[in-house]
Amino acid sequence: MENVPLQLMDPLIHEYAGIWPNDPFVPATKLTSALAAQLQIPIKFEYANGVVGKVFAPAGVSPTVLNLHRGILNILQLNLKKTQNIYELQEAGAQGVCRTHYVINEDPKTNHITVTKSKDLSHCQERIMKDVGLAYTERCAECTKRVKSLIETATYNYIMKPSSTGALITEATVEEVHQFSPFNEIHGAAMMEAKQTLAFVEIEKTPVVPINADYLARGSLQYEFATEILQTPIHLMKISDAPAQIIEVLKHLVANNVDMVHEDAPLKFVQLIQLLRVSTLENIEAIWAQFKDKPAYRRWLLDALPSVGTPVILKLIKEKFLADELTLPEFIQALVVALQMVTADLDTIQLTASLAMHEKIAKIPALREVVMLGYGSMIAKHCVAVPTCSAELLRPIHEIAAEATSKNDIPEITLALKVLGNAGHPASLKPIMKLLPGLRTAATSLPLSVQVDATLALRNIAKKEPKLVQPVALQLLLDRALHPEVRMVACIVLFEAKPSVALVSSLAGALKTETNMHVVSFAYSHIKSLTRITAPDMAAVAGAANVAIKLMSRKLDRLSFRFSRALQRDFYHTPLMVGAAGSAYMINDAVTILPRAVVAKARAYLAGAAADVLEIGVRTEGIQEALLKSPAADESVDRITKIKRTLRALTNWKDLPNNQPLASAYIKLLGQEVAFVKIDKTIIEEAIPLATGPKPRQLLKAALKALQEGIALQYAKPLLAAEMRRILPTAVGLPMELSLYTAAVAAARVNVQATITPPLPEEIETMTLEQLKKTDVQLQAEARPSIALQTFAVMGVNTALIQAAVMARGKIRTITPGKVTARADILKGNYKVEALPVEVPEHIAAVSFETLAVVRNIEEPTAERTVPLVPELAGQNSQTPADYLSSENPDEVPLRAPAPFDKTLCLAVPYIEIKGCVEVHSHNAAFIRNAPLFYIIGQHSARATVARAEGPAVERLELEVQVGPRAAERLLEQISLIDDETPEGKAFLLKLREILETEDKNRPVSSESRSSSSSSSSSSSSSMSSSRVTETATIMEPFRKFHKDRYLAPHGASKKVSSGSDASSFQRIQKQAKFLGNAVPPVFAVIARAVRVDHKLLGYQLAAYFDKPTARLQLVVTSIAENDNQKICIDGALLSKHKVTAKLAWGPECQQYAVTAKAEAGVLGEFPAVRLELEWERLPITVTTYAKKLSKHIPMAAFQAGFRLERVMNSEKEIELTAALPNQRSLNVIARIPEMTLSRMGISLPFAIPINPDGSLSIQIDEDILSWIQKHIKEE
Repeated sequence: MENVPLQLMDPLIHEYAGIWPNDPFVPATKLTSALAAQLQIPIKFEYANGVVGKVFAPAGVSPTVLNLHRGILNILQLNLKKTQNIYELQEAGAQGVCRTHYVINEDPKTNHITVTKSKDLSHCQERIMKDVGLAYTERCAECTKRVKSLIETATYNYIMKPSSTGALITEATVEEVHQFSPFNEIHGAAMMEAKQTLAFVEIEKTPVVPINADYLARGSLQYEFATEILQTPIHLMKISDAPAQIIEVLKHLVANNVDMVHEDAPLKFVQLIQLLRVSTLENIEAIWAQFKDKPAYRRWLLDALPSVGTPVILKLIKEKFLADELTLPEFIQALVVALQMVTADLDTIQLTASLAMHEKIAKIPALREVVMLGYGSMIAKHCVAVPTCSAELLRPIHEIAAEATSKNDIPEITLALKVLGNAGHPASLKPIMKLLPGLRTAATSLPLSVQVDATLALRNIAKKEPKLVQPVALQLLLDRALHPEVRMVACIVLFEAKPSVALVSSLAGALKTETNMHVVSFAYSHIKSLTRITAPDMAAVAGAANVAIKLMSRKLDRLSFRFSRALQRDFYHTPLMVGAAGSAYMINDAVTILPRAVVAKARAYLAGAAADVLEIGVRTEGIQEALLKSPAADESVDRITKIKRTLRALTNWKDLPNNQPLASAYIKLLGQEVAFVKIDKTIIEEAIPLATGPKPRQLLKAALKALQEGIALQYAKPLLAAEMRRILPTAVGLPMELSLYTAAVAAARVNVQATITPPLPEEIETMTLEQLKKTDVQLQAEARPSIALQTFAVMGVNTALIQAAVMARGKIRTITPGKVTARADILKGNYKVEALPVEVPEHIAAVSFETLAVVRNIEEPTAERTVPLVPELAGQNSQTPADYLSSENPDEVPLRAPAPFDKTLCLAVPYIEIKGCVEVHSHNAAFIRNAPLFYIIGQHSARATVARAEGPAVERLELEVQVGPRAAERLLEQISLIDDETPEGKAFLLKLREILETEDKNRPVSSESRSSSSSSSSSSSSSMSSSRVTETATIMEPFRKFHKDRYLAPHGASKKVSSGSDASSFQRIQKQAKFLGNAVPPVFAVIARAVRVDHKLLGYQLAAYFDKPTARLQLVVTSIAENDNQKICIDGALLSKHKVTAKLAWGPECQQYAVTAKAEAGVLGEFPAVRLELEWERLPITVTTYAKKLSKHIPMAAFQAGFRLERVMNSEKEIELTAALPNQRSLNVIARIPEMTLSRMGISLPFAIPINPDGSLSIQIDEDILSWIQKHIKEE
């Protein structure tokens, strides 16, 4: 190949920030001057037959400038064929090796050759890109088959003139387009265009002279990533002195986030992270040494360093812990975040491995587990970036697993399996299979927990190599010699491996002869739930499940919830490309009441990607094995006996072996296990002294002493919640970036002061209960919590020199100050809480969102140019970017953006004189197209304010509770109820009746609708008369109460008699004393009031009265304001051990509205039952209006829930619900409401209800268990 020089002559750089195409380009003079010398340095490249080879440049040419040269060379890359005019190939270019389509035309008239070259950048054999923060997401190929969120294409046009030496390119243009939308691009997308034009001018005889420097090989035509990886796209910083700038930002964060969080604190926190990323280890160590002894600065550094994500930081964290400069909690927090954020390359993997093997780490099992799990996650991230990653990375873990197996070291085997599960490397399949039972291995002798963990370790491998995992999982599932839990876990793995319809059908056929009902129930419920899945990546599995479910018996639908179950539900909206899915697995045991395992998982879909967001699992492994060895494992006994034996077995936990875990739990984030815990006998024995020994008393003493002296806290906590980036090179040599950043900072200032009278004794542990009762505790607390959150979504060019992008920026800020005092006088039974006035900021909450175009350059980093995508209209004749977006044809009249939406809503809270307002502003681009993206584009904001309303100021809000005989003294207003029999009562009722009659006349009533409803009821009733006779008979059976001698009353007893007797007995009790306050003092009183400067009484008080002889409870709520007779009365009585009645009345003197509720236990037919009745005399019109609207939806809801509906004219002012138990595992339900009766028979219950036919409970706790509890409490 020939070395060809290339030199740029008189380069000029322009910026564009305006409305295309009207506004002009603006020269970036300072940037041009700064880069002119470097841009004009000649480079060399190999070129032969239209193919660009190696590129050479001096060391003084930065990667960013060299990429600009590659953009020019990219146009010169041509693979022309003499024998074909239309062809397709995979061609190398700046963006990688991508599918390229050539069309060649010859024009004999002009003697020109026209070449059109099109590149589909979405189909590349080798695509040059850099992802940050996306390692744990999965590409959902099925999600983007029909609709796409990102479309990339480049078109090259050449005009050539044949010459004696070949062909001369007279003109070449390239136009590249990137379209992205978080939703389907059909509904609108953000677009970035890259254009470049080369035109032949003349041939100069003066050759290009290279500079006097060594020309180094700098790679090929392919783009080389430079400092844009360290440069965040949300702001451009000119870093001249990184240490000094770090200290400046650090001081700003500490000083401006004390009382409340600064509005731009999240952005400053991101700047701190960016500065730390470009700093050297020596500089960071110097900053740490300067601020490690200053608590506020130390906290900010420890929160920022793990988010930096560079190997330097991981090394720093390791060194500081080994040097005892970090506490264990600080180290664990920093390490967990750093391992997830750090770039996974061979050096960091080796560094993590050395950390795991360090003797100081090995001495702390929990810490070693965190490091080991992070090691597996790091290998998983590395293999995403390098698909050909070596299996040698996992060799240390394989050796650990093999050695632990030979020594039967169960905890080490478990840890190794979890690490392999995180890594998810196919090379780990064989080592894992050695620990799987039933596969010709000795793993059957291993504990059940190891077998389960080995099976679960296959899940991440199944995502990469499903064909390798499917036969293993199916073999485990169908092996009846294995433990049912292992088989059910294998079922989970099988369906996550997305089996084919043949495999699922084979499973369905095998389940027909399966004898273990837990396995059958789990697999059947799993298959059935998959039939309803709508997510595109599970479409094939859903189709296979629909075929398999037809091969299985529908009787399996009737299996109760005591059998193992799998449940999956999801939602996916194809036009928006968003969705969510949830899975829950419950693995039960036939011989115990506790589930063996419970797993819950959440999955999310967005813009063609999917991720397992969160998964939590709990296993009761050791407890189960202890129960299996107890008499509770006897399958011949009933479930109640099993419960009693289980309780007895749990009390003997001290008899369990030390090395056997009782239970375990784990948590996964983004498909990676980040923590797990095993609870065994040793942990319990260590925890009991901590909870009951002297240390808690010492902590209590220290806390009380600190409260008396006063506590003042100021705390700030930052968080980089999201950093997801995809950087793609373009044809012009500049990188295009898609990124999402979210950062938040929470700050709070808390002051607490306590006054204790009399003072507590020096030795608090000697304090008696009598002394505590005589203590008066007053507590005053003031807090000012605040949160600021900023999120940025960016699409555009991001380099260390220039930034030009479309940005969506959202901000949230809340400040919620509060000041309260509390007092507890235990001796007098008085408890009071007061809310005091505080200084409130102008806005307690503010939310804003805007979309804009922004341009920045490094020579003028503070002078950024921004243009709102939908700016506010300045005048009638002004045009906006939206005007041009709406009209592709310049001759068309552009659309005009409508006026912004502005709304202010205010609400004044009565009595306390506080007014709250919400101001809403919105201006979007929906006038262009009715699509989700266009509703988002624009400016949106909402602000909430709280201020004092007009009227007297409120000094404080009080809530007081008085318990005991002094309750009556604390009431601010004497409570009384009007007696209907007195002249005053009769006059009041007469006046109220006149008011209610007037209201009734104003209510809309339609007799026609009533009659039509009645006629339709009869037709509906006749159409449903073909229901089963047994159901009708059950509904027609009267509800009968229990008899004192025989649990069934005479067969002819009717509901009317029962209800009538209940009502009369309750009325007799009420007639004895309509208001209990006239006969007995209140049991307790509650007063809630606002204390105003004008001393006007405002608020409510509640008094509770209890009459023991009649078992009657009465609650009365009254207003303490003058001339306010509104009251709420609740009156209830326990009429017998089977019946209870209560009445709720409210309005003036509790006479306007009333609802009566009755609950009764009895029998329905021959079955024990319970009945609940609601009767009302009068209800507010608002309630009745909404009730009528709701009743229209009842028939459809009942049909979907499997209820039988019969149109009958039941009582208009009564609802009755009856539930009967034909047996302890099923339920019959009958509901009578106005105009219809609903019923459903034989509803399966998830557990047995221990009720005998006479209504008594068939369970009783053994005396030995009660005595053990009492004895244990006394011992401690």
